[in-house]
Amino acid sequence: MLVSTQQQLESLYGEVGEASRVKETSRIVPVYRAFIEAAPFAVLATSGPEGLDCSPRGDGPGFIRVVDDTTLILPDRRGNNRIDSLRNIVRDPKVALLFMIPGRGETLRVNGRAAISADSALLESFSVDGKPPRTALVITAEAVFFQCSRAIVRSDLWNPDRRVDRASIPSAGQMLAALTDAIDGQAYDEALPGRVRSTLY
Repeated sequence: MLVSTQQQLESLYGEVGEASRVKETSRIVPVYRAFIEAAPFAVLATSGPEGLDCSPRGDGPGFIRVVDDTTLILPDRRGNNRIDSLRNIVRDPKVALLFMIPGRGETLRVNGRAAISADSALLESFSVDGKPPRTALVITAEAVFFQCSRAIVRSDLWNPDRRVDRASIPSAGQMLAALTDAIDGQAYDEALPGRVRSTLY
């Protein structure tokens, strides 16, 4: 049986618990701000005419700046120049962020709308080693809430004993070599660590 109505769906899951209702706010309250400022990693979700995008974002804790109780600023650090997230935001400003802290089971979600800023003074304020980002996302929060630890607990994500041996899964170069003859996979892998270090900002 496929679930095709809200009524069917709700009958399978039952009532929403009180804690799940009251934890959602329309602004960044102090306890949620503390979580955001401690997080070195977030996942940015966007949507656009070509489909969905889910993009990892990370830097030192507090890399996403909390301006006030409804505004966040996310610098767009160097990447692969696909700019899938930014292409989506230009046409559909709806975004979602999922913040994660190593060792912490709970995650924090921010849903809202984003605008892309190329203001030179703003970008300069995010400079690292004299290198400002090309743009920054100014995000207006509309819904903020934490999510429980069950997914992290089930995955045992932060357990160092569960780390996967890199040799047991395809490397970036091996994946590229399997998809195209235009790139030498081994050469790509050998150059990758140095390229990442030299192009972080």
